[in-house]
Amino acid sequence: MAEAGAGGPRLAELLAAGRRLWEELEAGAEPSSGAPAVQDKVRQGLDALQRAAAMVAQLELFSENEELDEVSSADLKFLLLPALLGALTLKQVDLSRRQQHLESARDHFLRFLKLCRSYGLGTFQLPPTAPGEEGAGSPPGNPPGAQPSLVAMAMSRNAKIERYKQKKELENKLASMSCFVESGTADDDQIREFYILQIQKWISISLEELESIDQEMMILKSRDVAKQAPAAPRGPSRPVRAPVRPFILTRDAAQARVFGAGYPGLPTMTVDDWYEQRRRQGIVSGQSVPQRAPGVSDEELQKQQQEKKEEEDDEEALQKARNWDDWKDTHPRGYGNRQNMG
Repeated sequence: MAEAGAGGPRLAELLAAGRRLWEELEAGAEPSSGAPAVQDKVRQGLDALQRAAAMVAQLELFSENEELDEVSSADLKFLLLPALLGALTLKQVDLSRRQQHLESARDHFLRFLKLCRSYGLGTFQLPPTAPGEEGAGSPPGNPPGAQPSLVAMAMSRNAKIERYKQKKELENKLASMSCFVESGTADDDQIREFYILQIQKWISISLEELESIDQEMMILKSRDVAKQAPAAPRGPSRPVRAPVRPFILTRDAAQARVFGAGYPGLPTMTVDDWYEQRRRQGIVSGQSVPQRAPGVSDEELQKQQQEKKEEEDDEEALQKARNWDDWKDTHPRGYGNRQNMG
């Protein structure tokens, strides 16, 4: 493309500057990702790559309607711009804008993958367009929002293992070819192969980053929901207990009525109350109701009643008692026992 050649040098310098800053950040020379020097490099790299992406869009270097053979070898490296923009966007550490940074990085990676897929660079499935949604290339069998099946989980794990192996092989090939390309001794076919290998490496990186982004976005969403939920009252709340109903330690109510509750019952009325109840029922006359002297117990009252009965009312019982005393006087103890006599 002639337009690419006209803007090539400046465009290539911006791409090289942004990529160099990303590589320095990946090397991890600074102690903290939030250090001012680190974030300054992130801003510089994003600025260079964004300017380069604007020039690529203006020059219309790539189109989803053309074949890979139609793209010149020198322009292939500019396919990496969206992936590099996504990687640098993730290195921003402003927590107040973390959700915005994640969404922006996700859009960059998806744009890169769609462009690579349209050119037939690698075989992979596009992730969902948004976390929790079913994408165009997602495996069938699970409706949106459903839990992934064991088969889908196994397929995802196998895909990750395969991507890791391919990534290592690509890195080894790139390391052996980089010296020829950077020195300028490589021919057009070698340059083309070198850039295609770089694109395939970044396809694996983009798929891994998208999975991490989706997981972090779900965590942030759960945290926001938890913050919006009403705060629970302090201290453990005691459940309201229903009043305890009395129960009888017997097999059933009928047995309880016959045998009682299984323990001695307490008196429910006094002797006087009992006599009064019997008098009202007509069982005893009012004259027979004993009069209790103050301070006399029930036992003493019964003893007095028995003595009075023996003395006054029951002459027959008194006569029997006297006859028994007389008999004992004339018959010594053991009288009539003749079995043990010698």
